[in-house]
Amino acid sequence: MTAPVPAELAGSEVVLDVGPVAHGGHCVARWDGRVVFVRHSLPGETVRVRVTEGTESSRFVRADAIEVLRPSPGRVEAPCPYAGPGLCGGCDWQHATPATQRELLGAVVAEQLARLAGIEREVVVEAVAPEDLGWRTRLGWTVDAQGRPGLHRHRSHDVLPVDRCLIAAPDLPDAHTRTWSAGHVDVAVSSLGDTVLLADGDAVQGRARVRERVHERDFRVSAAGFWQVHPAAARTLVDAVLSYGRPAPGERVADLYAGVGLFSAFLGDAVGADGSVLAVEGDPRAVKDARRNLHDLPQVRIEAGRVGDMLARLPITPLDLVVLDPPRAGARAAVVGQIAARAPSRVVYVACDPAALARDIATFTEQGYALSDLRAFALFPMTHHVECVALLTRG
Repeated sequence: MTAPVPAELAGSEVVLDVGPVAHGGHCVARWDGRVVFVRHSLPGETVRVRVTEGTESSRFVRADAIEVLRPSPGRVEAPCPYAGPGLCGGCDWQHATPATQRELLGAVVAEQLARLAGIEREVVVEAVAPEDLGWRTRLGWTVDAQGRPGLHRHRSHDVLPVDRCLIAAPDLPDAHTRTWSAGHVDVAVSSLGDTVLLADGDAVQGRARVRERVHERDFRVSAAGFWQVHPAAARTLVDAVLSYGRPAPGERVADLYAGVGLFSAFLGDAVGADGSVLAVEGDPRAVKDARRNLHDLPQVRIEAGRVGDMLARLPITPLDLVVLDPPRAGARAAVVGQIAARAPSRVVYVACDPAALARDIATFTEQGYALSDLRAFALFPMTHHVECVALLTRG
């Protein structure tokens, strides 16, 4: 459908037919030849949208679906009262069934691989329970001017006061029993039942570190540091990494962006006393936790520093296996080149952003590696985020 395009588009309303899903929690429509990224919609729907960003000269505009005229079979009523146009920006797919969400995520990963890496591959995203609500074990609240905890509106610094987040784990400490002078409040609950509430990084309830358990192994983790927020994520990812990596006794392994030592612990067990694991991590807080978590594994050597800098300084010695779990921006070309220089036969790449993963896979391909297999997991239900584990092998 088309309609005249006014000079100032924000606030304009138009009826559009919605096309495919795009990376970032929206779908693509077209208006008078212009791309429109539409939130709160699903592929195949006809919706009335209100433009939220864009002018006549914009290459694309952003919009919210404010009325659904022809719904998708995968649409449901959003369970959260804060999910909708102009409201909380935390969830993207509250209006879709879990199965539909996984289909959307798989389509996004497949599209990124095709567009950025030239790889045509069907991607099936695996469900991990819980797959809808009550899963998030760590949550950060921003405090508004009245001292109320809330969450940011979509693409905004405005704080929306929220009484209850439906994706939050039920055992999380309640941050709403008082008003706050702090600017940020963090809450966490661990797999062993430790709870903590931090105000601007200082513990108000519980301790600054919590205990986590994965496959009968315990980890100490800073409450304000990084740990997977889905209760089954750490176990799921460890199993996938070990299955793809097949670390064997005596092998030489590198664990890059090692965090608190989650993968290094199991890699160290697998390679044994005759093998070695080089764990590289740049966050001093995570390094401190990793030294505590890996103290019983002398075959694991921890190097503190930025991964690219450390690899550039360390001798180029051959490796059998590299595991890397970079931040959202990905590993990038310099790190990929340093990995390839050590000629591992297998690289297991854990990625939270499919675009960064696809770009890095393209760089690995230039270095003589090929994507042998890939699994994707719905570890962030109701959101556009998806976790992938890719196996790259040397040709």
